[in-house]
Amino acid sequence: MKDYEHVVIWLDYFNKNLKKSKGRRLGLKKCVFDPSLKELIDATKSAGFEITESDDKVRFPKRPFVRSGYIVLPKGSSKTIILNKISEKLVSKRSKQSK
Repeated sequence: MKDYEHVVIWLDYFNKNLKKSKGRRLGLKKCVFDPSLKELIDATKSAGFEITESDDKVRFPKRPFVRSGYIVLPKGSSKTIILNKISEKLVSKRSKQSK
């Protein structure tokens, strides 16, 4: 049964290697190459969201042959706003690591 109180955020939403038809939800400038679940969790917490659940042994529906991961957040605003805030933190953390 669908849970309308929470939002599911998949790792593949932020993967720069994927096309939008394969599950990426944001522009290339807002994504990183092969994000990990730990990076996603850290970026989400630093963006000010509370994670209620996470799983790294699942498969994204558009890519059933590759293991992915997701986190579940309580719904506070629209999913697009949540994704943009998380991607900001994810990209900034990744750029700090590469320097």
